[in-house]
Amino acid sequence: MKPVPQATSLRRAPVQRRSAERLTRILDACADLLDEVGYDALSTRAVALRAGVPIGSVYRFFGNKRQMADALAQRNLERFTAGVTERLKESGEEGGWRKAMDVVLDEYLAMKRTAPGFSLVDFGNQIPVGARHAEPNHRVADRLTDLLSGYLSREPDDELRRCFLIAVETADTLVHLAFRMAPEGDERIIQEARELLRAYLARVLD
Repeated sequence: MKPVPQATSLRRAPVQRRSAERLTRILDACADLLDEVGYDALSTRAVALRAGVPIGSVYRFFGNKRQMADALAQRNLERFTAGVTERLKESGEEGGWRKAMDVVLDEYLAMKRTAPGFSLVDFGNQIPVGARHAEPNHRVADRLTDLLSGYLSREPDDELRRCFLIAVETADTLVHLAFRMAPEGDERIIQEARELLRAYLARVLD
């Protein structure tokens, strides 16, 4: 099982600091507007106005709003990975893989509750709204395999990648169910998700 290549929607990568800051403002504006008006009503012009940049600056990076949403999803994945890494450093090695899996799920829940635009695009698999595509979950699973294999003292082989992919798909489905049931996520469903993931992963990681 080969890792899924990282997606990029940028027409041109920022080189100078000023350009990178402008890209950040554009993506921040895109995220805020997704929460406010939804994907269908989102426009590149509205994003430019909210970000305080010329419309040409948006088109310098993106050809359309779908590419902006894809770039936001990629940024979400980078921030998710960084958040998991930081939480693992803070928690230490006590608790083994069960603690590590709690860290992963807790970071996902935190982003689900607080990250602007995350409820619509998360890691890239919900645009058009409601669509569920497999590739983003493959990217998440690959990222977690590479990140956690050393922590778990395991080789990032096909078995571990398949294991994490199944875990990510399962968690994704149950967390979405939890947030359909309650605005902040139904805690009973979230707890059931934790127990289910632990029972499955124990077969491979114990």
